[in-house]
Amino acid sequence: MSEAVLRRYTDLPALIYMLNERTLTLLDPKSWDDQNDAYYLALYKERKSLKSLLALCFTQSSETYHHWRVFASGSGGVCVRFVRSNLLSAVKRHPGIRTRNVTYLTLSEIRNRQLKTRDLPFLKRFAFEHEEELRLIYESESERCAKLDIPLPLNCIDRVTLSPWMHPSLAPHVKKTIHAIKGCSALEIVRSTLIGNMEWQRLGDAAA
Repeated sequence: MSEAVLRRYTDLPALIYMLNERTLTLLDPKSWDDQNDAYYLALYKERKSLKSLLALCFTQSSETYHHWRVFASGSGGVCVRFVRSNLLSAVKRHPGIRTRNVTYLTLSEIRNRQLKTRDLPFLKRFAFEHEEELRLIYESESERCAKLDIPLPLNCIDRVTLSPWMHPSLAPHVKKTIHAIKGCSALEIVRSTLIGNMEWQRLGDAAA
């Protein structure tokens, strides 16, 4: 786990929106793939009589194949690396926002625990432990919304990594397009070599 950075795996359209609008976007979690997770969030919303409950997830882990494949699959995937302290400082200025690490529990553990309603948005099954998730939630008792944009200063973004499945010949053009966005000319942009690293391969070639 890196204490200094947070990562968000997403896609190019979401990245372009983020950089142009200078925002983080929280959405309704009801369509999440993990229906256990979505159920707990819906249950929390019901118990708290909320009009809105929105969420956004980050990982505290280093780059993994799992995160790319599940959250940013295909050539249009990206990983946005944030400066943790800057990001959390920015989001906490917005009323109604809570941030917390997700707690991972086995069925055996959860059977022997009296759950608290306040913890429901931050609980997941143990099989997801490797995601090392930090979660943002927005809750409102009065405002009904399906989306929330939070102001995001550009100094929150440390680096953008393009998909390991993006063809190398396309990466320079994508970098040029991102750098053309106002204020982003100096943004560090790299292409992931997770599944095709020449140094790794050369070291194998040198095996005795």
